[in-house]
Amino acid sequence: MKKIIKIAKQEIGTMEEPANSNKTQYGEWFGFNGVPWCAIFVSWVYHHAGFPLGNIGFTKGYAGCQTAVAHYKETGEVTDNPTEGDIVFFDWSGDGRYDHTGIFVEDVNGEYFKTIEGNTSQSNQSNGGCVMQRKRHYSNVLFVHPEVLEG
Repeated sequence: MKKIIKIAKQEIGTMEEPANSNKTQYGEWFGFNGVPWCAIFVSWVYHHAGFPLGNIGFTKGYAGCQTAVAHYKETGEVTDNPTEGDIVFFDWSGDGRYDHTGIFVEDVNGEYFKTIEGNTSQSNQSNGGCVMQRKRHYSNVLFVHPEVLEG
């Protein structure tokens, strides 16, 4: 969805303040500030685009990857064919435990894709403190097309 991408792009460059605090406007809005915020960022973007995710552990969406992945698997919202605005979960070590989440922007070449993610950086993939556009590989990922996009 173009509106989700538009809102997410407007946030690129936003950093937690102070550094290494996990304190953001997203956590403040969510009511759970000072914690790793990649999932809270995704929930914030969806809400502000007019597609609130609903209660996935928290009334405003999700704050943890494990809870969200379990929810989306249970509801059948996992997809093998992500489209613009879908949610992506990353399992960095391939151990079945998802460590990070972001928003799918577009395929690059069938091997890589672009995302917009909160709480990432070049030096810390899952707790880097910044909203960034990233280029990611299609390995150890799970894509979700939330039902809220169909409404």
